[in-house]
Amino acid sequence: MLDSKVPAGPLAEKWSKHKFNMKLVNPANKRKFTIIVVGTGLAGASAAASLAELGYNVKTFCYQDSPRRAHSIAAQGGINAAKNYQNDGDSVFRLFYDTIKGGDYRAREANVHRLAEVSVNIIDQCVAQGVPFAREYGGLLDNRSFGGAQVSRTFYARGQTGQQLLLGAYSALNRQIRKGKVQSYTRHEMLDLVKIDGHARGIITRDMVTGKIEAHEGHAVLLCTGGYGNVFFLSTNAMGCNVTAAWRAHKRGAFFANPCYTQIHPTCIPVTGDHQSKLTLMSESLRNDGRVWVPKTVELAEKLRKGELKPSDIKEGDRDYFLERKYPSFGNLVPRDVASRNAKEMVDEGRGVGKSGVAVFLDFADAIKRLGKDTVEAKYGNLFDMYYQITDENPYEQPMRIYPAVHYTMGGIWVDYNLMTTVPGLYALGEANFSDHGANRLGASALMQGLSDGYFVIPFTVGDYLANLGSFAPVDKNHPAFEETRKEVESKITTLLSLKGEKTVDDIHKQLGHIMWEYCGMARTEEGLIKAKRLIQELRKEFWSNARVLGENDELNMSLEKAGRVADFLELGELMVDDALNRRESCGGHFRLESQTEEGEAKRIDEEFTYVAAWEYKGDNQPEVLHKEELVFENVKLTQRSYK
Repeated sequence: MLDSKVPAGPLAEKWSKHKFNMKLVNPANKRKFTIIVVGTGLAGASAAASLAELGYNVKTFCYQDSPRRAHSIAAQGGINAAKNYQNDGDSVFRLFYDTIKGGDYRAREANVHRLAEVSVNIIDQCVAQGVPFAREYGGLLDNRSFGGAQVSRTFYARGQTGQQLLLGAYSALNRQIRKGKVQSYTRHEMLDLVKIDGHARGIITRDMVTGKIEAHEGHAVLLCTGGYGNVFFLSTNAMGCNVTAAWRAHKRGAFFANPCYTQIHPTCIPVTGDHQSKLTLMSESLRNDGRVWVPKTVELAEKLRKGELKPSDIKEGDRDYFLERKYPSFGNLVPRDVASRNAKEMVDEGRGVGKSGVAVFLDFADAIKRLGKDTVEAKYGNLFDMYYQITDENPYEQPMRIYPAVHYTMGGIWVDYNLMTTVPGLYALGEANFSDHGANRLGASALMQGLSDGYFVIPFTVGDYLANLGSFAPVDKNHPAFEETRKEVESKITTLLSLKGEKTVDDIHKQLGHIMWEYCGMARTEEGLIKAKRLIQELRKEFWSNARVLGENDELNMSLEKAGRVADFLELGELMVDDALNRRESCGGHFRLESQTEEGEAKRIDEEFTYVAAWEYKGDNQPEVLHKEELVFENVKLTQRSYK
């Protein structure tokens, strides 16, 4: 049985009562504990800074050359909080409800309500750190709208919100590094988890500059390593983003939950060819003022693709503003999964635009006419400039071309209410855990969850675990478990370096990405998933027999780094397909063509699938075992989602 450890009592009182009932570690004793934090994005940096401020000894690890280069810095549009500054009817419960509904009723009620509760504290914390949120003319913090909500609750700093929030957390982290409470290990990649008597007690890392394999001990380990979207090769994630830390922890006993839940973001710059190594996101905030459309006929779309017509030549009556037409209540601000599926539908009908035909328009002509170019530039100027630099097209003069791409992963390491995994002493925060978002994440909620977990949840819950250990003794770094795990890591590295085949690791990664996008992407079928499983198994065999890994371990070796990550992606990809095959319903970002309404919307099967799917690793080349955490809804009614 999976014990979610959700406290009893009314929903709005669960977290406050739970905090009171947890054991505390007094300040003098906090100095006796060491906590390892892997990853220094919003979740990791905020957790490390907060725990060090409390008095714990903290070690942070990141594979970048600086904690401030974590991928959280790329988030653009904003962060949600239920402060109701606009006086438009927002509340903690409404944010809770929108998030539950947006995730298609596949998230824990208690976790989501806690997220909504502490959202208001996040803004105060970040303002105190000097985060330069946008302000309206009176000096108060400004808000804008995001998909899946009919209120304005998104706080933002132009199109740089993630960067500014990370700099706030990074400054707090740097202060603790200077004080000596945090030891920062950059260019270190976690390659395994060390367990002693079943509890997480350390990690094995590789110094990415020298190749040295190191063991680090601690009383608890926090995984804050982000998502696994790069299993698709092309995604909006930084190229270094990977699943290795989470996957190696999974193989040590941490269950992996809902791996098939992938978010496809509707507003990305379209793919232009095989030369690309990643895709670029255009913030969802653009849909506040941009209108999404395609030509009404295939004939007009073909003329656009051939260059016989320009977008401005298409008359208003010949344009299909399909999101506004199909979803009048929410219009262009429907949730990401809905917008993405509809964009794909337009392209599949032959009404796509651009030379490839795999795009739709995001048009700002009306906004510029209504608000003026200066106002639009003040709100979105850096995003428009980024689009221009990449496409050589001026979005002030012609519509942007956008198309869905892999962005965020709602699946991840299973955690209970305290953010602890199925391995005692091992926690997962932010996108690394299976999330508070269910089957689809509403925009501007990723930053909210990462900072919620780091600033306001883990400082309480990890303290409860440490207080219950019954000992302040340091972890024995000479315990045989450290040496055994280190030798296993070295053995795997030796095996990877022995691969002298003919295919590059990148080639195999691209093949995996194509399989995942084609059969486990926006639309999935049983037949396609069965085919994908076979193809991935064949690709795994080819990797271990015909891949080529260059160089040695005792050096800066990006070929080795990539090989280890792709090996883990190949295993994860197969589990994602198994999870998608098992879940024979459509929900949120997971769309099974066999399960849709007459109008083509996602159709849940609540009587069979109202659960979190948590998978247990049973050994190499062995099928994983499915465990189910039943989801109970006492405060919301499960209904067919409608944004019309």
